Amino acid sequence: MGIEKIVSGGQTGADRAGLDWARDRGLPHEGWCPLGRRAEDGAIDAGYRLQETPGSDYITRTEWNVRDSDATVIFSLAAELSGGSAATRRFCRKLGRPCLHLSREGTAGPGAALRDFVERHDVRVLNVAGPRASGEPGVAEFVRAVLGEAFAGGAESA
Repeated sequence: MGIEKIVSGGQTGADRAGLDWARDRGLPHEGWCPLGRRAEDGAIDAGYRLQETPGSDYITRTEWNVRDSDATVIFSLAAELSGGSAATRRFCRKLGRPCLHLSREGTAGPGAALRDFVERHDVRVLNVAGPRASGEPGVAEFVRAVLGEAFAGGAESA
């Protein structure tokens, strides 16, 4: 596996699933989160190695996580991105960072697509992004399955 670190913002859903996946495998993780470790379910647990941005807005966290990674993967259940996930893609374009959107509805073979993306762009630090749990219930399970398929020898399936 080329991935050496997972970066994410700690929000429920896709972000937290990426961090949990890394922690479960002993892979380093870090990222930026809003001041106060703000997330929709309250303060993000201190066990996540996240730094707080100067303000409580989510948009700064989103931009800084894109900035501080080699590439970003945006997970979603829906085929179209919206809200913070769409903003993440805009920041990738603005900052010239590779970006891959994987959706449960629109991506065939998401694990292989992610593995190929990481290899093609020589990604060492991967930003994991996507909707919060309340916006797309089930997105966390999709993230864990795809990461497992992509980097754990196919032991898990999407």
